[in-house]
Amino acid sequence: MTIFKEVLDEEYLTVAETKAVLADIEAERAADEDRELRYELARAIEHVNRFAELEPAESRELVAELRELEGVEEATAYKIADLLPRTRDELRAVYAQERYSLSGEELDEILSVVAKYA
Repeated sequence: MTIFKEVLDEEYLTVAETKAVLADIEAERAADEDRELRYELARAIEHVNRFAELEPAESRELVAELRELEGVEEATAYKIADLLPRTRDELRAVYAQERYSLSGEELDEILSVVAKYA
């Protein structure tokens, strides 16, 4: 017999938003002396502390601006907000798994939006 779990809800988060959520969890665990951080949680906190460059509100604004552009899907907008690519090659790496490629003009438009926040 197999037990399956059902996905009730799914929401994308940027690394900055994840950092805020994990900071709350870390503070909650620190308040309770009997609970310790599991290895996975400690590594996740270390990761977001190292790689989150923007504030949560800024990252949300960046995603919203990227979503307004043609050719930027929701998941891709979150990837771009997390990675903050600065060159066309870095941005092309984000689009490597997509079935389409963007023109140089479209890439530059995305990079100009990212440059406002980076």
